Amino acid sequence: MAQISKVWRFFATAFCFAVFGICGILMALLWLPLYRIKYRDDETRKKACRYAVHLTFKYFIWLMYCVGVTKVTTNNIEELSKLKGKIVIANHPSLIDVVVLISLIPNANCVVKQSLWKNIFTRGILRNTGYLNNAEPQDLITDCGDSLRQGSNLIIFPEGTRTKPGSPLSFQRGAANLALRTGANFQRVLIQVSPPALTKGWPWYRIPPKQIHLHLSVLEEFDVSPYLQENISLSVRKLTRDIQKEFTNDLARFDSAH
Repeated sequence: MAQISKVWRFFATAFCFAVFGICGILMALLWLPLYRIKYRDDETRKKACRYAVHLTFKYFIWLMYCVGVTKVTTNNIEELSKLKGKIVIANHPSLIDVVVLISLIPNANCVVKQSLWKNIFTRGILRNTGYLNNAEPQDLITDCGDSLRQGSNLIIFPEGTRTKPGSPLSFQRGAANLALRTGANFQRVLIQVSPPALTKGWPWYRIPPKQIHLHLSVLEEFDVSPYLQENISLSVRKLTRDIQKEFTNDLARFDSAH
């Protein structure tokens, strides 16, 4: 039975990722362009497109559950629907972390790596939603600040890339730099994946022994105001170190409880 389950989940995973890619192209070509007709204001249109992506990702996560690929459970998740103008930071254990987060946050914006802007399956959506490109660092802080002031919540993974199972967290300074320059607090989200799957260097066709279980815990908001009193360079380093320590401790507590 275990082998039959694994074979089924192989084809189910292939089906889900095929649906994701096809839907990305269809949305960019047929659905999201209609918002250019409906909304004359550029920012209103982008918000509407981001909400459309939120709904699409919600159905995609539901599809992955229905076919037995993944299961998502949450703790305190209702807090995400109340957010406004916050920086949502999370650890990054799997390929679908951002998809899950966007499916749970109606007014989410995010910083996207340059390679996805060149990907045929995602570039059309990125242009319509106004997601932010990390290839333009000189404008990124300003664009992020504008998005936060307009009430959007910005999803950032401080690690910058997926963490390999068993490796310690290593946060980059970008999230802390953004928070201190915009004055926006962090909303922390802890993500656990069991068994490890879709991690860095883990191709989609490497099927784990059982269904992937993602558990998201919405933790307390992290107030950055105490760090605003010091030299910005020192504060960025200190804030980065402190939030990395918080996440490391939270992961340790979860592991000890399970």
